[in-house]
Amino acid sequence: MWKEFKEFSMKGNVIDLAVGVIIGGAFGKIVSSLVSDIIMPVIGLFLGQVDFANLFITLGSGEFKTIEAAKQAGVATLNYGLFLNNVIDFLIIAFSIFIIIKQINRFTKKKEQPAPKKTKTCQYCQSEIHIEAVRCPNCTSVLDNQGDYTA
Repeated sequence: MWKEFKEFSMKGNVIDLAVGVIIGGAFGKIVSSLVSDIIMPVIGLFLGQVDFANLFITLGSGEFKTIEAAKQAGVATLNYGLFLNNVIDFLIIAFSIFIIIKQINRFTKKKEQPAPKKTKTCQYCQSEIHIEAVRCPNCTSVLDNQGDYTA
């Protein structure tokens, strides 16, 4: 069992997946910081000094200035500002991954060569026959070497 697990875990695609998850986690932290520390404060400034991290609705009684104050008081909150931050995080990460995958596909896409023609059409019965056939198997017309048909 250990040998099978070792073989599985050392396959190239599993290691690639692990590296991708680690890099993705680090990239997610960078984007989260970008959104919460740079983008949202600028948006909040344009909307009149709004701090999106502290946009919430209390689901109990009392007025609180921050989410932390409401949580310390034991009041449940609906944190829609943090939700907006997370939605923007997701959109930026999804768009970044889209751009990266699009570029990878552009570089790895091979120009497909059309498959060589393997059939031809009999001029008498219009059936598909092998390209090297010298006689049509359907109507028995004799074909010459140039692909012309004779009856």
